[in-house]
Amino acid sequence: MWNWFHRLSSPKYFYDMSAKMIPWFAVPALVSGVYGLYLGFFVAPPDYQQGESYRIIFIHVPAAWMSLFVYMVMATSAAIGLIWQIRLADVIAAASAPIGASFTFLALVTGSLWGKPMWGTYWVWDARLTSELILLFLYFGYMALQSSIEDQRMADKASGLLAIVGVVNIPIIHYSVEWWNTLHQGATVAKFDKPSMHIDMLIPLLLMALAFKLFYAAVVLVRARNEALYRDRNRRWVRELIENMNGEKI
Repeated sequence: MWNWFHRLSSPKYFYDMSAKMIPWFAVPALVSGVYGLYLGFFVAPPDYQQGESYRIIFIHVPAAWMSLFVYMVMATSAAIGLIWQIRLADVIAAASAPIGASFTFLALVTGSLWGKPMWGTYWVWDARLTSELILLFLYFGYMALQSSIEDQRMADKASGLLAIVGVVNIPIIHYSVEWWNTLHQGATVAKFDKPSMHIDMLIPLLLMALAFKLFYAAVVLVRARNEALYRDRNRRWVRELIENMNGEKI
């Protein structure tokens, strides 16, 4: 078990193995995403209060969920890198940050578009929206530290500490609609009792959530492979890989 774990944590072994894994995430992500959008936009019935405008939830809600999920992956990976000095964990954290920032930005934009017909404005300094915006700044801060510090080990430590401290914002985002009087609606799916959504709305929403998770898995593997190559560009295994690729072209 431990031997397999240590092999997996090797950038070289990860690079070889991840190439085989990417299609297993990418293809189901495409299939579930296309089918989820079809069900959400063309099959699900209109909402009795919001009419057709509610359909943006099939993008907004999964994006918001992923903004939190990816941040926890990033922070956990950064903590593993700090505590156990596993280089691959820092690679995963660095690869996850731009993806998480993209999900957060998508959640904010779609939320603003949804808020216009519901609240009469694109933006209010609501607790949920403000804490989600802070999450975007945390992603930006992590990426800024990664790019501004030349020493990679110091960059990983500084950005990792920021990611770990920023975890405090995750429960604030999740429970903001319960702790404060906000305009944002409460949970409709992640409840202990029966979800309050119609089954024809719930199924495409869950399909889109699955598609976003699979998409993240595929993209983070691609980005992590590139990140591993860049960080180990002076190591022997990367030089041998480049030589083999050049030899195949010849």
